[in-house]
Formats: sequence, C-alpha cells, structure tokens
Amino acid sequence: MTLRLNRLPDRTPVRMSLSVDPDLASALSDYAEIYRQTYGPEEKPETLIPAMLESFLSTDSGFKRARRALHANARTEG
Repeated sequence: MTLRLNRLPDRTPVRMSLSVDPDLASALSDYAEIYRQTYGPEEKPETLIPAMLESFLSTDSGFKRARRALHANARTEG
C-alpha cells in the first residue's frame, strides 16, 4: 500500500549540553525576560534555545544549499 504521507522520522529528542560565555548567557536571560514580557509565559533560556537555533538554521540559505550538497555527495559516495 502507498500512502501520501511518508513514514515519520525519528522524533526522539537528543540531549546535548553546551557551555556559553557569560555575555551570551546574560543575553539569553535577557531574551527570555523580553519573551515573557511579550508573550506572557515564562520560559527558561534553555527552553528557547532549540527554537532559536531551528529558526536560525531554517533561514540560512547558504547552510541549506551546502547541506543539500553534503547529503547529495554522501549518497553518491556511499
């Protein structure tokens, strides 16, 4: 049987940890506060970071082109 919807990809979250410099930590805390003032609910910076990264990557056309090429090369080499 063929369905219009392909099988969904693995959506299991992957835990990553990172360290940031104090200036970036401060900026992220400020962003979280401005987010709270704008939208109401309080969100911790670590909750906002994945959405921020996703938004950044989805709007970076150079990254999208290079990523497509990277995966195309991997398919032809593998």
